[in-house]
Amino acid sequence: MNELLEVKDLCMYFPAGHKGLLKRKKQYIYAVDGVSFSIAKGETLGLVGESGCGKSTVVRALSRLYTPSSGEVYLNGKNLGALNRRQLLEERRNMQIVFQNPYASLNPRMTTGDIIAEPMRIYRNLGLLEMDGGAIDRRVDQLMDMVGLLKSYKNRYPHEFSGGQRQRIGIARALALSPQLILADEPVSALDVSIQAQILNLFKDIQKEFGLSYLFIAHDLAVIEYISDRVAVMYLGKIVETSGYQDLYKNPLHPYTQALLSSAPIPDPKIEAKRRRIILSGDVPSPNVQRPGCYFYDRCPRRMDRCKTSLPALRPASAGNTDHQVACFLGAP
Repeated sequence: MNELLEVKDLCMYFPAGHKGLLKRKKQYIYAVDGVSFSIAKGETLGLVGESGCGKSTVVRALSRLYTPSSGEVYLNGKNLGALNRRQLLEERRNMQIVFQNPYASLNPRMTTGDIIAEPMRIYRNLGLLEMDGGAIDRRVDQLMDMVGLLKSYKNRYPHEFSGGQRQRIGIARALALSPQLILADEPVSALDVSIQAQILNLFKDIQKEFGLSYLFIAHDLAVIEYISDRVAVMYLGKIVETSGYQDLYKNPLHPYTQALLSSAPIPDPKIEAKRRRIILSGDVPSPNVQRPGCYFYDRCPRRMDRCKTSLPALRPASAGNTDHQVACFLGAP
């Protein structure tokens, strides 16, 4: 498989004051703790997990909006952490973000045309893009048509649009530099259900036309199932299971994945009536403590003594199914 993005042991720790009697020991929030995955060209990896598990932090660390505490990120075989500022800018054009909130991610003082043109103007001013003003204007028209916006909207401001239209503007802006990878940070969670379907179909159409790769984050398991080729399940800063979407939904192996899928309603009332819901006890542990064992231990209905002291590694579920990986002593040999 031709890998576009490869992430190795990515960690993102945020300082959170000091602890101890003399306040000498630094305290951290371990938002992302040793995450590894890869995305092939033209592939969509869905990243799913409950609020606070570190999904959005992964996106910001990958794009270098946050400087990772440790770990390596390779895009087209280049280690982004080893690049100087100009080299990083050149490579970052291949990786763009669509943010969660279309109401907050667009500059209210800029017109639609200026918002979409801004990345191209910045790269032109840096000498990294050879486009004159006329070429940029034509590119803006092309992008607006591509995402389903009328060209006459170019001089309108964000407050004049609906949520779905604003997200289309955000998608057009992300496509301005012709990237290879889109980091979609819950791009449909703030939209009505009917509009969600339109935006998801737009993502799929764009991917088919340009061969894009996606890291797609969502809370809604139905959204992840619809858009993804593979799914990674995240819990408390760690990836606990990865698999093709069909295998994961039919045969979840990690107890957290099983509980997560059991919480999603099924539209067939007969199946829904017979289904057993898994209720997890307790609350999500604090992310400012690193544990020697499995991070899901306190809430796991199938925990064993070894889970408290040994951290299970992400490994193939079976010798015959290396694509399905799980970080659980019960789910892997």
